[in-house]
Amino acid sequence: MADKSQSRFFLSYLTESLQTFVHPWRNIDWFLLLLVIGLTGFGSLTIYSIELAEEFNRSYQHLSIGGIGLVIALTIARFNYRGLLRWHWLVYTLTNISLITVMIAGVTAKGAQRWINVGGFNVQPSEFAKIGVVITLAALLHNKNTANIFTVIRTLAVAAIPWGLVFLQPDLGTSLVFGVIVTVMLYWANTNPGWLILMASPLISAILYHLYFPGWLLWTLIITGIAWLTIPVRVVSALSAIVINCGAVELGNVFWGLLKDYQKDRLILFLAPEKDPLGGGYHLIQSRIAIGNGGLNGTGLFQGSQTQLNFIPEQHTDFIFSAVGEELGFIGSIILLIVFWLICWRLIWIANSTKDNFGSLLAIGVLAIIAFQVTINISMTIGLAPITGIPLPFMSYGRSALLSNFIAIGLVESVHNYREIKKNIFKNT
Repeated sequence: MADKSQSRFFLSYLTESLQTFVHPWRNIDWFLLLLVIGLTGFGSLTIYSIELAEEFNRSYQHLSIGGIGLVIALTIARFNYRGLLRWHWLVYTLTNISLITVMIAGVTAKGAQRWINVGGFNVQPSEFAKIGVVITLAALLHNKNTANIFTVIRTLAVAAIPWGLVFLQPDLGTSLVFGVIVTVMLYWANTNPGWLILMASPLISAILYHLYFPGWLLWTLIITGIAWLTIPVRVVSALSAIVINCGAVELGNVFWGLLKDYQKDRLILFLAPEKDPLGGGYHLIQSRIAIGNGGLNGTGLFQGSQTQLNFIPEQHTDFIFSAVGEELGFIGSIILLIVFWLICWRLIWIANSTKDNFGSLLAIGVLAIIAFQVTINISMTIGLAPITGIPLPFMSYGRSALLSNFIAIGLVESVHNYREIKKNIFKNT
């Protein structure tokens, strides 16, 4: 009897201790967290395969940084995300200071000045700046009366400073992510879709003008009509739309001149990499060969000829998906895409079920970062998008990128942990 009583006491004590330990995280989304942990572990395994013959294998470092990121994410999830509303301007200021510091005392590598040396490690502030912009914009847009033209202009002005600092590094890939963050968060805050089209119109005009002039004329007419229908002062807004889209052509030429030669090659050669098979088109050609070599079932882990013989430069970072495609084939690639889809689905679910608009916008901002990077990274490895140097979240090697992704997940877990479930949907999708 005494033994049974002691056993029951021990089990009761153990259960109570476990509940006390887990209590701060009792409401977090464990499914989302397990997906991210599994993806990071799989990324480490893929990097190990890529660098199997290397003396220094980065897979262990990737796994270690992932462990640190997990601790950070769980720590963030313990605290109520609403406290950031009081500190969002401080976050915004620190974000810009870090980006300015890069320009003044940054480390230059591969033709770009993007890193700061901290204790012997290169830190990339632009990766963390994405999180800073999400927090700032969520704070600016969380009020229900934000769907007006003045809020849109203020949002664009606030986002323009970190965007410009990142673009000047130059970091074209991350600057594109900033644009997507702003667009998606404005949409989620019930901004008129016509205004979002007007926002994107200068970039589209600059591209269309050089690709297909009749298409540019048609696009300008469409944009003029949208401005006429959606902005109160019709004549002024329509004329302004025409001037802006015409000016975008010349501005596009100026921006093109600011790009490095390797960046120009990345943007052009994805359409026909065979024009420079040993130069700018080499990465894409080898990536497509590797993915094609994988077939349906893949060549097997640690068995990919393109991967193991180092035919693909930067495969542990930007082109890690090609290793998955070669060694695990079409089936392995589809499973990876399903995992990313599940992560995005959970982020949308959290954003759509959270009563607080600030938390909802935080979740949708993180979704914009992850979904866009996954789409562009995989598209560029198979030749459907320009090579912009955007990593594959949780898979690609990169200390700053991995840590920033875990910080983003920590913010979303905090939203889920402290959310109030709403009856009415903030945004009907």
